Amino acid sequence: MPSITVNVDDDLKDRMEQHPEINWSEVTRQAIQEKIKTLDVMAELTSGSQLTESDVAEIANKVNESARDRVEEESE
Repeated sequence: MPSITVNVDDDLKDRMEQHPEINWSEVTRQAIQEKIKTLDVMAELTSGSQLTESDVAEIANKVNESARDRVEEESE
């Protein structure tokens, strides 16, 4: 399985280390998976659409915030 490196600032790393029970690789994998699902849905919804890239980006940002909140809630 391929691996990736994710850079986080010192503060975030310190906060992550306060929760050793959390599998941060899994949290990251799930977040990436959610992002890909969102992008796939957006691509499907916008194919043939007259939405601008800016419109799509705004919608995607809202969806991403919701997905991020959901992942954070699940990891608590």
